[in-house]
Amino acid sequence: MNMVKFAAVATAIALAGAPAVAKEEKAAAAITLPTPKPGMGQVVLFRPGGMGSAIKCTVRENGKMIGRVSGNRYYVIDAPAGTHTYTTKTEATDTVNVQVEPDETTYVKCKISMGIMVGRPNLSPSNEEEWAKSAPKMKPMEAEKIAAEIAKDESELAAKGGAN
Repeated sequence: MNMVKFAAVATAIALAGAPAVAKEEKAAAAITLPTPKPGMGQVVLFRPGGMGSAIKCTVRENGKMIGRVSGNRYYVIDAPAGTHTYTTKTEATDTVNVQVEPDETTYVKCKISMGIMVGRPNLSPSNEEEWAKSAPKMKPMEAEKIAAEIAKDESELAAKGGAN
C-alpha cells in the first residue's frame, strides 16, 4: 500500500512540473532570427502589443517604404552598414537614426501612443534584451505581403512624381 501511495505522489509531482517545463521549452523556442547576410547588417523592426493595435507602423527610409509592422509583429530587413534614418507617420511623423554594423542585428521598436485623430507612432532604437522580452508574443509579418505592399507603394510614389 505504501508503494502505491508513493507512486501516486511521484506521478502527481511529475505532472505538476510538466506545464512549467513545457512553458520553458516554448519560451526558449520562440523566435530564431536569421543570420545577417555576409557583409550586411539586418534590422529587426518590431512592435510590441499595446495601444493602437489596429494601426500599422509603416517604416520608410528616404521616402521609400522598407517595412510595416502591426501589434505583436516583427519584420527583418537587410541593410548595408552605416547610419540609417527611418521614419514613420500617421498624424505625426517620428524619426530614428540607427547605426547598422556589418554581420550584426540592430533593433528598432515602434510603439503607438495616443493621438488626436489616430495613434501617434514612436520609433526608438532598441536592443536584444528588449527584443527578447517581447519576442515570445511576436509573430513575423508575411514577407510576400510586405513585398507586394512595398511594390504598390513604389508605383504610387512614381505616379505622384516621387513625392512622399
